[in-house]
Amino acid sequence: MSNQKIALVTGGNRGLGRADVLALADTGVDVVLTYRTGKDEAEQVVAEVAARGRRAVAFQLDTSVVASFDDFAAQVRDALRTTWDRDSFDVLVNNAGFAHVAPFAETTEKDFDDMVDVHFKGVFFLTQKLLPLIADGGSIVNYSTGLTRFVAEGSSTYAAMKGAVEILTKYQAKELGGRGIRVNVVAPGPTATDFGGGFMKSDEFRAGVGSRVALGRVGEPEDVGDAIAALVSDAGRWITAQRIEVSGGALL
Repeated sequence: MSNQKIALVTGGNRGLGRADVLALADTGVDVVLTYRTGKDEAEQVVAEVAARGRRAVAFQLDTSVVASFDDFAAQVRDALRTTWDRDSFDVLVNNAGFAHVAPFAETTEKDFDDMVDVHFKGVFFLTQKLLPLIADGGSIVNYSTGLTRFVAEGSSTYAAMKGAVEILTKYQAKELGGRGIRVNVVAPGPTATDFGGGFMKSDEFRAGVGSRVALGRVGEPEDVGDAIAALVSDAGRWITAQRIEVSGGALL
C-alpha cells in the first residue's frame, strides 16, 4: 500500500483552491480536487499538477447538495484504490464557496439559505461524510475570512457563515483529536482573485486596500496556498484549533 501523501481540495479549479492544489503539489502532495462547473479549468489544474511530477484527479461536486455526498465519497474511495492503492487520504481543505455582497437589510431568505448551504451546511456534512476516508494523523483546513475580524460593507451574511465555521473548527479539533487529526481555520485577508466578480484584482482595489495592509499590498492566491501547504505539513504537527489569518496585517 502506498504511503504517498494525498489531499482533497474542494473548489480546486480556480482562485484560492487552485493555488492550494499547486502549493500542495510543490511540496510533494498528490491531490483530489473538485469543481462545480469549471471542468476545463479543473483539467488544466490536473495537467499543472502532472507537470510538477505529482498526480491529481478531478471530480464534479456541488457542495451545497448534501444528497450527492454519498456518491462523491464512493468516487473518492475508488480513486484512492485505483490511483494510489490506498483507502484513505491525509488532508481535507474545505475551500469551495462564493461571494454574496448585500446590506443586511436587503439580504433575502434565499440569499441566506444559499450561503448556509455552501459555506456552513456543506462544510459540516461533507467533512462528516469523508471522516471514514481521512487518515488518522491527518489534517483538516476550513476556510474562513478576515471579515470575521474586520467589517466591510455588504458582508454580514458571508462573514456570519464563516464565523460559524470558526466555532465548528474548534469542536472538530476537540472531537477528532483522539484520532490525531488536526483541524484549523485559515482566514484570508483581501486577496486578488476572481471571488465576488473579480473586483479584487483591479488596480483601484489593489491601491486602496493595499495601503491599509501592514505589509503594503493585497494578497495573491499563492500567499494563501503556501500558508496552507505549510500548515498541513509535518512542521505544523502541533497546531490545531487555531484561526490563522493570512492577510499581511490588513486593517490593524
